[in-house]
Amino acid sequence: MTDSPVLPAVNREWHLVTRPVGWPKPEDFALVEAEVPAPRDGQVLVRNLYVSVDPYMRGRMSAAKSYAAPYELGKVMQGGAVGEVVASKAEGFAVGDHVLHFFGWREYAAVDAKNAVKVDPDAAPLSTYLGVLGMTGLTAYAGLLRTASFKEGDSVFVSGAAGAVGSQVGQIAKLKGASRVIGSAGSDEKVRLLLDEYGFDAAFNYKNGPVSEQLRAAAPDGVDVYFDNVGGDHLEAAIGSLNLGGRIAICGAISVYNNTEPAPGPKNLARLIQTRGRIEGFLVGDHYDLQPQFVEEVGPWVRSGELKYRETVVEGIENNLEAFLGVLRGDNTGKMIVKL
Repeated sequence: MTDSPVLPAVNREWHLVTRPVGWPKPEDFALVEAEVPAPRDGQVLVRNLYVSVDPYMRGRMSAAKSYAAPYELGKVMQGGAVGEVVASKAEGFAVGDHVLHFFGWREYAAVDAKNAVKVDPDAAPLSTYLGVLGMTGLTAYAGLLRTASFKEGDSVFVSGAAGAVGSQVGQIAKLKGASRVIGSAGSDEKVRLLLDEYGFDAAFNYKNGPVSEQLRAAAPDGVDVYFDNVGGDHLEAAIGSLNLGGRIAICGAISVYNNTEPAPGPKNLARLIQTRGRIEGFLVGDHYDLQPQFVEEVGPWVRSGELKYRETVVEGIENNLEAFLGVLRGDNTGKMIVKL
C-alpha cells in the first residue's frame, strides 16, 4: 500500500443538474471542478484513462423506476471506466496497476477495492475492456447464446449492427456457424462496414425504406434469431419475418429512449402464436457467471483478428457529454470511448 502522491488540485466531473425531457440538452448537465478525492482505507485512487458512454445512461437520467438507480441531481454521474492506480490504501493493489471500475464521467475516482478489477494492458488495449472484452462484449455473448438460444445453422438479424454490441453479435454468430447474418444500420457507410469488415451476409440502411420490406429482401427465408438494439419498426419487422420457433432477445430500444409519449407496440404480436416465437428481455448484469467462458472463447478471436472491432474515440473529459449525445444520435461506429 502506498501514500498519495502529489496530485492536481482540481478534479473535473460531470453532474446532472436537470432531468432531461425528450432529447437531453447541454444545459441539463454541468462540468464541475471538485477536489481530487483522497482514498480511504480499502480504496484506491484511480486516474481515469478511458471512460465509456452508453445508451443505457439515458434511462438513468430519468427519475422513473428502472433496473438501475437514477442518477442523483447535483451529483457526479457514473459509468464504466478504466484507469491507472495513482495511490492505494488497499491490499493487493499497487501504484501503476490498471483497473476497470464504474466511476466514470470524472478524471479521478476513489474506488473501493472490491469494486475494482485489475486488467492487463499487455493482453489487450486498455480501451477494449470497456468494449469488445468488457460489458458490451458480454452483452452480445450472453444475449445471443443464452437469451436467444442461438444454435448452429440459425439465421440471425441484428439491429444497430454497426454499434459496439450489434457488430459483436453478428460476428459471434458467424464464428459459431450461423447460416446467414443480416444487419441494419443508419448509413450506407456503416452498411459497407458490416459487409466488408464484419462479414455479415446482408445489410441494409434502415433510412432507405421500410424496414419490413428491406428485411424480407435481405432474409427471404426468414430469421430464426433477432437481436434487438432498437425496438420500434425493427421489432415489428422481425416479428413479421420470424421463422417457426424463432427467438427474439431484447437488449435495448434506442429508437424510443427520448420519446416523451409511450411508443406504440408492434401491431403484429399475434404472429408469435403462429410461429411459436419467443421474446425475452435481458440485462447483462444477470449473466456475469458467463464472464470466464466469454473471455476464454472471445479473447483468442480478438487477439487473432477473427473478431474485429471498431472504436470511436473522443478526446477530453470536456467532450464527455457530446460523446454521449453522439451515441444517442448514432454518430459512433463500434464502441464510443472518451480518452482523458
